[in-house]
Amino acid sequence: MTRKHDPSAIWLMILAFVVVLLVAIGIGIWIDQVIYLSIIGIPLAFLAAIFILSRRAEKAAFSQIEGQPGATSAVLGSLRRGWYFDQEPVAAEAGGKMRGMRDMHNAAMVFRAVGRPGVVLISEGPKVAATRLALAEKRKTSRVIGKDIPVHIINVGKADDQVALSKLLKKLRSYDKSITKDEALAVQRRLRALGPTKAAVPAGVDPNRARADRRSMRGR
Repeated sequence: MTRKHDPSAIWLMILAFVVVLLVAIGIGIWIDQVIYLSIIGIPLAFLAAIFILSRRAEKAAFSQIEGQPGATSAVLGSLRRGWYFDQEPVAAEAGGKMRGMRDMHNAAMVFRAVGRPGVVLISEGPKVAATRLALAEKRKTSRVIGKDIPVHIINVGKADDQVALSKLLKKLRSYDKSITKDEALAVQRRLRALGPTKAAVPAGVDPNRARADRRSMRGR
């Protein structure tokens, strides 16, 4: 699956394997321990190749769900310890009607993640509607947690001023740490303690169904 979406993945894996092994052998020659360093270098070379595969597989998996309603929720599920997020959108607005039915593919949604950078609101869907929802949610969030906690907005999409789904995790990790882990947990609890503040998900949209292919991400 990874090679189908990223043909260069196999060559990058081979390159990583060869480079790590050559470095190990080179160090072995330098300290006159070629056999010992070669034995150590082989598993390290395999580890480097697997690391490249996991990264490329993750990117390929995210590309499969890009554009699907609720795809942001699937990406947030890959966040590591220290982040808190809601699987359902905190704000949602269904798209227009298509042959008498709601066009769920044009639904605008806003998801929320809380970590040491503060609160991050991630919007997806039609840019204008998604931006409007995110700004409204930012004002509401700031009233609840106060102005001392940063509230960031990320708009997921393919435009120049948007963040691609495959780069969302990298964007989240790029923010400066502004609060402690305990403060992040307190903010998450305070937002959840508000009760039913989440907007109802438009009928026919289940963010939990928009998931990356976990098999392709094994080895992480």
